[in-house]
Amino acid sequence: MVAGLIFLAIIVGLGFWVVGIYNGLVVARNAFKNAFAQIDVQLQRRFDLIPNLVEIARKYMAHERETLEAVISARSAAQGGLAAAKANPGDPEAMAALAATQGQLNGVLGRLMMVAEAYPDLKANQNMMQLTEELTSTENKVAFARQAYNDSAMAYNNKREVFPSSVFAGIFGFQPAALLEIPAEKQEQVRAAPKVEF
Repeated sequence: MVAGLIFLAIIVGLGFWVVGIYNGLVVARNAFKNAFAQIDVQLQRRFDLIPNLVEIARKYMAHERETLEAVISARSAAQGGLAAAKANPGDPEAMAALAATQGQLNGVLGRLMMVAEAYPDLKANQNMMQLTEELTSTENKVAFARQAYNDSAMAYNNKREVFPSSVFAGIFGFQPAALLEIPAEKQEQVRAAPKVEF
C-alpha cells in the first residue's frame, strides 16, 4: 500500500513536471508570436504612410513616374510578405519572404528619397517633411520590434532545444521559430534605413 502511494506520488510529480515543461514552451511560443505582432503593427503603419508620401511626391515629380510606381509595387509585395508571415510567424520561408520584400521596399524608398532631393519645392513641402519624419520614426520602431521579435524567438528556440524540453517539444509538435534575418545580398541596403531628410 505504501509502495503504491509512493509510486502514485512519483507519477503525479512526473505529470506536473511534464505539464510545467509544456506550459513553458507554450508561454515562450506565445511571447515570440506577440513580438511578431509588434512588427506587424509597425509595418502596417509604414504601409499606411507610403501612399501619402507618393501622392505628395507625384504632384512635384511628374517625370519620375517609374520611381513612384516602383514604390507602390514594392509596398504591395511587402504587404503580401507580411500577410504570409502573419499567417505563420516563425515559419522559415515566410520570414525569409518578409525580409526580402521589406528589403525591396527599403531600396525603392531610398531611391525615391534620393530622386526627391532634386525637387526643392518638394523638399520644402510641409506635408512631405512631416511624412518623412514619421517614416523615419517608424523605421526606427520597426528595427526595435524586429530585435524584440528575434530575442523572443531565440528564447523560445533555446527553451525548445534544451534537455528535457527538447524531448517534449518534439512530442508535442513545437517547431523552431525562424529569426527575421536580412538576406545576405540585401544587408547593406536594409540595415541602413532609407534616408528621408530634406
